[in-house]
Amino acid sequence: MRCSLAALLRATVVLGLVVFSCHTAEGEEVSVKKNEASIDVLVGDKLFTTYHFKSGAKPVLWPIHGPHELEMTRAYPLREGDKGEATDHIHQRSFWFTHGDVDGVSFWHETEGHGNIVQKELVKAEGGDVATIVTKNDWQNATGEKLLEDQRTLRFGVDPSGRYIDFDIVLTASEKDVKFGDTKEGMFGIRVAESMRADIKDAAKKGRIFNSEGQINDAAWGKPAAWVDYSGLVKDQQVGIAILNHPTSFRHPTHWHVRTYGLFAANPFGLHDFKAVTEGDGSHVLKKGESIAFRYRVLFHEGDEKKGDIVSAWNRYVK
Repeated sequence: MRCSLAALLRATVVLGLVVFSCHTAEGEEVSVKKNEASIDVLVGDKLFTTYHFKSGAKPVLWPIHGPHELEMTRAYPLREGDKGEATDHIHQRSFWFTHGDVDGVSFWHETEGHGNIVQKELVKAEGGDVATIVTKNDWQNATGEKLLEDQRTLRFGVDPSGRYIDFDIVLTASEKDVKFGDTKEGMFGIRVAESMRADIKDAAKKGRIFNSEGQINDAAWGKPAAWVDYSGLVKDQQVGIAILNHPTSFRHPTHWHVRTYGLFAANPFGLHDFKAVTEGDGSHVLKKGESIAFRYRVLFHEGDEKKGDIVSAWNRYVK
């Protein structure tokens, strides 16, 4: 952390909550504020996002503010009643990481018998040139039996293209062998703002999916790609969300469960569902004591993938 002593001394106690902050290289301040069941992340004096220790069956980030302080992900079901907002797929909660088949247990859905990801420890929450949150979590079945554990590291900063969130997660088979099944219902997901959807009938308002291979909208579904960008309108401003899959991430380049109705997910396991294999499937057995790691950068930017210069953003990320 490259903070000056003066910046460190600006850590203050406000209403019993500790706020840690210092300045980014771009001249904006990144800080975190600990609440009872969540952590706020601020850029300057503006809320970037809030990390909720649990919503439904898992930890999530919501709201997420991008360019012009616009909310970039769907509010439902964390906030209900927004005009014109779809209420399908209650489990698609803004920004999350789960999987639909872990030893036969779905952590993706919120239906009978679903699994739960339970935070066991908040390891770190601090401001810096890049603010950082680290947590440890248990993956439990419906009866509370622990199947595996994760440690996730989230970093929040400002890139020349916009605000970003780095999401690194290590899954460990701490209890026994664990099988991740081949299903399209996974894994690292975002539900984009309703007005950004690529299936809007009005061509002038329709959003667009574009990946690193030049595939657009439905053609990008199930395909491997280093990155995918989902752009559209939010309050008449054209903005975009890009997810970059780091080369060191498990099964890079990942396949993408990205839909024109607004689901935006990276999934390395759904190979049979994606018709990416003709024999066998994409399942993976993690032996007891073994770990696998997934790494993503999520960039919230102006315009489409060209205006956001996602190619340059990708090059910065992999370096």
